[in-house]
Amino acid sequence: MTPDETLTTVLAADAVAPDAPTRPALDGWSRPVAPRTFRPQPGDDPIGPPRRIRGAAAEDAFNVVGALGAAAAVATLLFGWFTPMTGAVGWAVVTYLSFVVIYALLVALRADAQEVADRVMTALLYSAGAILIAALVFVVCFAVFRGFPALVNLNSFVQTMASAGPLDPLSVGGIAHAIVGTLIQISIALAITVPLGIATAVFMNEIGGRFARFVRTISDAMTALPSIVAGLFVYSAVIQLITHERSGFAASLAITVMMLPIVIRAADVVLRLVPANLREASYALGSSRWRTVWHVVLPTSRSGLVTAVILGTARGIGETSPVLLTSGVTAYLNVNPFSGPMISLPLQVFDFVKSPEPTMIARGFGAAATLILLVLLLFIVARIIGGKGPGQLSDRQRRARVARSHDDLRRIEARHRVPAPADDSAPASASAAPSAPKDPQ
Repeated sequence: MTPDETLTTVLAADAVAPDAPTRPALDGWSRPVAPRTFRPQPGDDPIGPPRRIRGAAAEDAFNVVGALGAAAAVATLLFGWFTPMTGAVGWAVVTYLSFVVIYALLVALRADAQEVADRVMTALLYSAGAILIAALVFVVCFAVFRGFPALVNLNSFVQTMASAGPLDPLSVGGIAHAIVGTLIQISIALAITVPLGIATAVFMNEIGGRFARFVRTISDAMTALPSIVAGLFVYSAVIQLITHERSGFAASLAITVMMLPIVIRAADVVLRLVPANLREASYALGSSRWRTVWHVVLPTSRSGLVTAVILGTARGIGETSPVLLTSGVTAYLNVNPFSGPMISLPLQVFDFVKSPEPTMIARGFGAAATLILLVLLLFIVARIIGGKGPGQLSDRQRRARVARSHDDLRRIEARHRVPAPADDSAPASASAAPSAPKDPQ
C-alpha cells in the first residue's frame, strides 16, 4: 500500500458514514458515533534509516573538507588565472559562495533534498557564528596588540596625564583619571537607569493600558535616538540653564538618556516571557499584585533582567558623543562629579588618537583595551550576582529559609496546641482564670 493510499484510507475512516450507528444524547436527539482512532498499517514499503539532524559523521567531515579545498581552488583560479579580479576580501567572498554550492552538491550525491537543505542551513548558521566570533576576537586582539606598549607599563593605570606631554615616553603618565571618571559616571547612570527602567517595564507588563502602549512607543523611538542629540539635549537643558559648567554628573545624565530605552525594551521583553500561570497561582493564593511582582515575576526573570542591565551598561560605557559635550576634557583626577570637568575612557581615547605622535596613539589603543577589559569585568560581576535561575539559593539563603520554615512550624503548632485538662484539686481562683483560646478546628 502506498502512502497516498494509506492517507486516503485514514481520511475515509475519519468521515462519518450516513449509515453509521447512532447513540442517544441528553437532549433526546440521536447523533452518529464517530469511528475510533486507529493506527494505519505501515504497508510493505521499506523504511529507510532515520535521518540525522544533529552530530557529524566521517562522511560529513569529508564533505566539509573537500568543499573547502575545492572552493579555495576555484577562487584561486578565478582571481589569479581566468579573471582580472584581485583583493583578499573578494577572494574570501568567492571562496565562501563556492563552498556553499560545492558542499550542497557533495551532500546531494548520497542524500535526498530534505537532508541537503538541513546540511546547507547548518553550514550557513555555523558560518554566521564563526564570523561573529572572528570579528569579536579581531577587534579585541587588534586593540590589545596596538596598545600593548602602553599596557606593559604599570604607570598607565596609576598615573594621570597631568605631568605628561605628547613627546614623553610611555613610562610617564597614565589613564587613571579616565578610569575613575568612567566608573563614577557609569555608576551614577546605573543608579538612575536600573530602578527607573525596570519599574517602567513592570508598569507596561503588569498594569498595561493606553498609557503603557504610549510609553512603549516612546521607548522604541528613543532607542534610535542619535547619541549626539542626547548630549546636545543635556548640554542645553542642564549645563546652559542650571550648572553652567561641564561635569561628570551632566555626562551621567547624557549616558542615562542613551541607556534608559535599552534597559526598558530589554526588560519588557524579558518580563513578557514569565509564564502567566505563575501570576495566576500567586493571585489564587491571595497575594496582591505588588507581592506577586516582587516575589514571583522579578525573581523568575532575574537572569534576563541582568542581561538587560548589561546591554544598557555596554551601550552607555562606550558612548563618546554625549560626554564630548557634557563632561569636558582634563588631564587631572577629579572625583567630584558635580564640579569641574571629568574625562572618561572613550573621550580619552578620542583625545589620544587625535595626536600624530605614535606614543599618544599607543596610549589611545591602551585605553581602548582597558575599556574592553572593564566591560568584560562588569559583565562577569553581573553574571555572578544575577546569573542564578529562579529557586537557586546560596548556602546562606538556604539556611535562612530553613530557619523561617522552623519558625512557621512553631507558630502553627502553638496556634493549634490543645490546652491541658483542668485539675479538680486546683484552687478555685485557678478555675476563675481566663481559659485558653479555642481550637479553630
